[in-house]
Amino acid sequence: QVQLVESGGGSVQAGGSLRLSCTASGRTFSNYNMGWFRQAPGKEREFVAVVSRSGLTTYYADSVKGRFTISRDNGKNTVLLQMNSLKPEDTAVYYCAADRRGTIDTTPREYDYWGQGTQVTVSS
Repeated sequence: QVQLVESGGGSVQAGGSLRLSCTASGRTFSNYNMGWFRQAPGKEREFVAVVSRSGLTTYYADSVKGRFTISRDNGKNTVLLQMNSLKPEDTAVYYCAADRRGTIDTTPREYDYWGQGTQVTVSS
C-alpha cells in the first residue's frame, strides 16, 4: 500500500505559477512511476505528466508541455509539479498517482494508488 498526500494548490491569476508537491509513504517510492492528473467540474480525469522511477524520463500532455515540469526526489519520497504560465483552463483538482508498472502510462486506470487531490484555481 502507498499513501499519497498532495499540497501546494491555491488560487492564482493567469500567467502566474504554482508548485504542487506529493509526498508518499508506505512501500518503496522508487519502485513506482509517478503521475499527475487533473479533473475539472463535469469533465473526466485527464493526464498531465508522468516521471519514471529514476526520474530520467518524463512525459507531458500537449496542453501543458513547455509550461509544466514534473520532477521527483526519491530520497524525500516526493514528486513535484512546477506549473508556470497558468491559464484559466488549468483550473481543476490535481491528483498525484503511483504506477507500479514499468511503462509510461497516461490513463487513470493504469495507476494503482491516488492522493486525495488539491484544488488549483486560475482566474483571468
